[in-house]
Amino acid sequence: MKTLGILMLDTRFPRLRGDIGNPATFDMPVRYAVVRRASPRRVVHERDITLLAPFVEAGRALAREGVDAITTSCGFLVLWQRELQAALDVPVWTSSLLLLPELQGAGVVTIDATALGADHLRAAGADVATPIEGIAPGSAFQRCLLEDQPELDADDAMLQVVAAAQRLLGRHPTLTDIVLECTNMLPYADAVRRATGCRVHDITTLVAQRMAAQAAMH
Repeated sequence: MKTLGILMLDTRFPRLRGDIGNPATFDMPVRYAVVRRASPRRVVHERDITLLAPFVEAGRALAREGVDAITTSCGFLVLWQRELQAALDVPVWTSSLLLLPELQGAGVVTIDATALGADHLRAAGADVATPIEGIAPGSAFQRCLLEDQPELDADDAMLQVVAAAQRLLGRHPTLTDIVLECTNMLPYADAVRRATGCRVHDITTLVAQRMAAQAAMH
């Protein structure tokens, strides 16, 4: 079986089954590499370019360990998609946002709509007019992830993700697809599908699709 390498932010918040940081999420072997001091705040809000070199170094270590492809635990890392792919010898898929160019009528649910901008969409090859909706600012779920808190209220998190998707659809009722930017929203994807009737995509959707395409080529 193919092995997936995952570049992880340095976090302590809980990772439920479905979250990219929980190996039980995957039906394939996974290997993790934590990029030390790569906090959510440094990646999402500060866009700290000094972290690029440690991400490259960790990615090269995963490649040496024999992974067949590499993804990441934060969709905002799409900003460095080109740089990471250029530096690594295996396919790199930084973010679920890379699905956007393949989807018609898609919008994005993100952990922080004030931080996700046109440059992220451009880096993904997506239309900069793609609708974006964020988790309620200051909500427990947003604080848990962005402030890296040790406890997660999963029921509240599900309600927050569903509410964001419903706000997105309320503003753009013709949407047929929703892309979850945040890899910690995966446990709530089914709830979003039920609440909106939309097709819901996330980083595991992208990985499965591209891993299958790779396998078909060989």
